[in-house]
Amino acid sequence: MNLILLFDEDFVAEQRVRLTGRRLQHVRAVHRAGVGDLLRVGRVGGRMGEGRVVELSDEQLLLEVRLDQEPPRPLLLCLVLALPRPKMLKRVLQAVTSLGVKQIYLVNSYRVEKSFWGSPLLQPEKLREHLVLGLEQARDTLMPQVHLRPRFKPFVEDELPQLIRDTLPLVAHPVAEQPCPPGVAGPVTLAIGPEGGFIPYEVELLQAGGFTPVSLGERILRVETAVPVLVSRLKPPGSAA
Repeated sequence: MNLILLFDEDFVAEQRVRLTGRRLQHVRAVHRAGVGDLLRVGRVGGRMGEGRVVELSDEQLLLEVRLDQEPPRPLLLCLVLALPRPKMLKRVLQAVTSLGVKQIYLVNSYRVEKSFWGSPLLQPEKLREHLVLGLEQARDTLMPQVHLRPRFKPFVEDELPQLIRDTLPLVAHPVAEQPCPPGVAGPVTLAIGPEGGFIPYEVELLQAGGFTPVSLGERILRVETAVPVLVSRLKPPGSAA
């Protein structure tokens, strides 16, 4: 936890917060903070800064906070991702959140198992848990938005044209001849398929909508590896790690 995230309900006064549960235990066990120590904090959706410990017990942590720093700039990349298996989705959500992705569309695909859509992980509160872990890791406060789209063709034909407007639309495809471009300066919409990739029909549908197939070369990567590699490769020069 490189940043202690503060939520609206944590504030007991304008500059004072009360923390319990996981964050309290982390401060006690990992930071080993005491009264008077400073901790890095950030308000979800707002600024970051420092929190001074004014009270610490087994039951609660009280901080006096000063929020005077802006969070890192969001990455101008919209991720369209075929829904991975739940265990993999947890890791992917944390990774792309840490990298600064703020728009995530989880979509269906021929190779996505139907049972994945019934996973409890897709409940808003469960998704939020893993987004929070990504923000804490990267010292960021801007919560990504996750959109569920269980019907592939209607999404591609009816919604995606508006999403890709004024962006560079790319679809990761293992057999594509064109390599993924490095360091794209402008906004990008990146579509990534499931294990095994999008089927040819799905790639053709994306191409018809304006997407260009790209690859990372001869090696075939698992989704949980390919997603952060592709996102990192597309990040513009000079952007935060």
